[in-house]
Amino acid sequence: MIPILLLALAALPAPAPAQHGAASDSLRERLLARIARETGATVAVFARDPVSGLEVGISPDLRFHAASTMKIAVLIELARRVDAGELRWGDSIPVKNEFASLADGSPYTLDRAEDGDSTVYAAVGSRWTLRQLATRMIVRSSNLATNLLIERLDPVRVTATIRRLGADSMVVLRGVEDGKAFAMGLNNTTTARDLATLLLAIEDRRAVSADATREILGMLFAQEFNDGIPAGLPPGTRVAHKTGEITATWHDAALVYPHDGKPYALVVLTRGIPKRERGVGLHAELARLVHAAVLAARKA
Repeated sequence: MIPILLLALAALPAPAPAQHGAASDSLRERLLARIARETGATVAVFARDPVSGLEVGISPDLRFHAASTMKIAVLIELARRVDAGELRWGDSIPVKNEFASLADGSPYTLDRAEDGDSTVYAAVGSRWTLRQLATRMIVRSSNLATNLLIERLDPVRVTATIRRLGADSMVVLRGVEDGKAFAMGLNNTTTARDLATLLLAIEDRRAVSADATREILGMLFAQEFNDGIPAGLPPGTRVAHKTGEITATWHDAALVYPHDGKPYALVVLTRGIPKRERGVGLHAELARLVHAAVLAARKA
């Protein structure tokens, strides 16, 4: 039996060589050269183009505080619950500003001045639909909307969902601005590879149904903080993305749609860059380099 098995294995075609290996190496060198100019910064990059096969990673599995990029995972979980019939986009929940700390269950509130979106605070005491909350969570990165949704969805279930989609190490533990949990190191974390995995799962209709995909992509396209990855791309390039920021930490996770309409994933995570303009400026410059390489690889 063993000789027969060996003959059968010998008859199999040899594995195809990695596509665009030289192009990936060249791009990686250019990215590293640009990153090296950011003294004291820690930077992770992961890009994958399903069309050309081009892929490049710089510390793609390094763990970062997820900041608001974890809202992608929350959005996916919400859409899956709608697909399953557990929830409807038009269901409404009370808007409040008091949550239980993951650390000890004690109550805490969110600081309106620290939130990217103040509009949800004006609705405290009324009811908003899940669609309204999800939209503000993505478009303006509303922390209050995020906490309301996470409380409704359960972070344990959010994490279980992203595991099934291939995000092997990303963790969603809690809502945002939970100071006691932060002090204990109980934080939402992610890697560049995991965020790219989730974005490509959305685009491939593997995360949620086709109808739900259109719903959530519409929110990601409408993101209003566009001075990171989108700023480094040719005018008119469509980008479905989610940013995230916390002290000296700036992230952007995107599906980039070149003019042929077929997207690639690009994620840039950074920490140790004190000024926002430097952080998002780095995103833009790295995006410019990646975009040029993707277009060249698609023509090769």
